[in-house]
Amino acid sequence: MTTKRVATTLVLSVALIGGPSLARSQGGGMAGMSGMDHMNMGREIVIPKGVLYTKADVEFMQGMIAHHSQAIVMSRMAESHGANPQVLKLSNKIDQSQIPEIHIMQVWLNRNKQYAPDTSSWHNMTMAGMLTTAQLAELDSAKGVDFDRAYLRLMIQHHAGALKMVDDLFNVALAGQDVDVNVFANDVVTAQTGEIGIMQRLLTQLPAK
Repeated sequence: MTTKRVATTLVLSVALIGGPSLARSQGGGMAGMSGMDHMNMGREIVIPKGVLYTKADVEFMQGMIAHHSQAIVMSRMAESHGANPQVLKLSNKIDQSQIPEIHIMQVWLNRNKQYAPDTSSWHNMTMAGMLTTAQLAELDSAKGVDFDRAYLRLMIQHHAGALKMVDDLFNVALAGQDVDVNVFANDVVTAQTGEIGIMQRLLTQLPAK
């Protein structure tokens, strides 16, 4: 099964709850990047002639920095909110794996002379799967098993959004051919597909409400 088909199947299976519209934008850009213009602060994405990467690749890498950054914020709530040991172990894994991935994306953008957002960019962007202000408040107000349940449910939503971003990328003509972008996008699918399975299993092990 191809990466595109895997991502599509998983997104359909977890059914994003209240996710933003993913209508494809004009001009071959990435879908679901409603905060991109604000994040780029008026910077036009200029693609030099002769390179393999596209505007969609740049938007994907910029957007995934914000997406990862919000996941880190969510995961760092776990210890102070009384998460159980298994949820805490998973949240630490997500935190520790996505920090170096952000660095990889920033290095790629800088190397290609494109704007590289920092980890505060999640405040200004709305993409597939990202939590709303109300959902973040719900997570922050939960404790113990209620936190475990909310974290797992919302992080499944969040991961499914990342898979949708990868699927959108590969559906844009000529996008995803740059080796670094292609490898990174496929790594996202592999890692987050596995984590969705773990989270679905952990949800079934929590005590009923």
